[in-house]
Amino acid sequence: MATKKLGEYDKKRDFKKTPEPSGKKRASKKAKQPRFVIHEHHARSLHWDLRLERDGVLVSWAVPKGIPPDPKKNHLAVHVEDHPLDYIDFAGDIPEGNYGAGTVKIWDKGTYETEKFRDDEVMVVFHGERLQGKYVLFQTKGNQWMIHRMDPPAGGEREPLPDNLSPMLAKLATDLPRKDEDYGYEIKWDGIRALAYIDGGRVRLVNRNGREATRQYPELRELGRAVGTLQVILDGEIVTFDENGRPSFERLQSRMHLASDSAIRRRMQDIPAAYMIFDVLFLEGHSTMDLPYTERRKLLDEQLKLEGPHWRTPGYHSGDGKGFREASRQQGLEGIIAKKLDSPYQPGKRTDCWFKIKNVQRQEVVIGGWMPGEGRRETSIGSLVVGYYDGDRLVYAGNVGTGFKESDLALLKKLLEPLRRRDSPFDGRQPKKGALFVEPRLVAEVEFLEWTRTATLRAPSFKGLRDDRDPKTVVREVPEPPPS
Repeated sequence: MATKKLGEYDKKRDFKKTPEPSGKKRASKKAKQPRFVIHEHHARSLHWDLRLERDGVLVSWAVPKGIPPDPKKNHLAVHVEDHPLDYIDFAGDIPEGNYGAGTVKIWDKGTYETEKFRDDEVMVVFHGERLQGKYVLFQTKGNQWMIHRMDPPAGGEREPLPDNLSPMLAKLATDLPRKDEDYGYEIKWDGIRALAYIDGGRVRLVNRNGREATRQYPELRELGRAVGTLQVILDGEIVTFDENGRPSFERLQSRMHLASDSAIRRRMQDIPAAYMIFDVLFLEGHSTMDLPYTERRKLLDEQLKLEGPHWRTPGYHSGDGKGFREASRQQGLEGIIAKKLDSPYQPGKRTDCWFKIKNVQRQEVVIGGWMPGEGRRETSIGSLVVGYYDGDRLVYAGNVGTGFKESDLALLKKLLEPLRRRDSPFDGRQPKKGALFVEPRLVAEVEFLEWTRTATLRAPSFKGLRDDRDPKTVVREVPEPPPS
């Protein structure tokens, strides 16, 4: 390969302002074996820089998604300017305003063997601490290259990253499991369930409805940077916290329905979101879903160790469900989740292995209409007419007339008005005369005292809209006795 001169490197940098090594220092003694370094570069966008020692300089490529571990998947590699040899040991912060501003870390370094080194193709065998194996870089057009692994991946055959998993669900239980020692207990977070697909330092958040939620929570994109080159799928809950540090679904409402990126960025400063991680479904080319719950938690706690400004991995408690539940009640939390310690992860299923035990009664409901308001609310919504599905039938479950803020009423009116219809969407028992009906497309969450004998919600209070649920999946949740 015709070696570039370091003039381009020097031209892009002011060495009075950047700690990067100057290109003035030239190589002295040639190494016995050529060396390589891979930098993890946290610049405007996260990427990795592959640098190969050749003819007294480091020939360099920027690799946006990192070095591919699997021969089935190639990654883009952008050929950039040659770097000086002493860059092989560089790590540090390049200040704002400088070319490549951001944090540079050494991801791996070592030596390599050359099998081919041409202007349009480079074939090498890496001997590093993290990177080992045979790779080829080949030019596609201009400075655009691809990097491909040629030998079998370390750890055996890799599976492709799944892209359409559904989260495992919990049954509603009347009480704690009787065999307390067989279960691990976690906090039931009052937020939005989401799977995080992370690949090449990029994160994609998908809610229970299969809808992508990444755009709504830009602060959570940094989780991809924290994971780095690892390929992983996480399960967790997106939450916001109130002034007392408790999860608040009401506060999360103001983040869920924003349309513009500028509004999202403004609200992100006032009401930051956090991702509470409690499971791992896929890690480095292999599904972890068949592993028992304890093993998956061990991967989270000991290998991944994900703790950051907007994400946490809360611990679980093995046994002592009674004490854990009482602590959650004293802290004003919604409830707890009991998970069988030896249970696998069964995506999309609601099994006897996971149970939710609530401190307060909550129910998702489908909005089928509203009653006009009276007095100061005569031009607004007086109460929501709600129900749940029993098979294909939408069953009337009562009216929700409390718990609204003025902003809730304004948003509801805006969303419901275009859904108006003449006839009732309810099958069987009907709301009282005067109701205005809508297409049943919106889902709300309510808190209530109990179900009456006529299957009506007693004293329901509006907690917020949910954009992560398909209305057809909303059914009446009936608590089951705990497992024996």
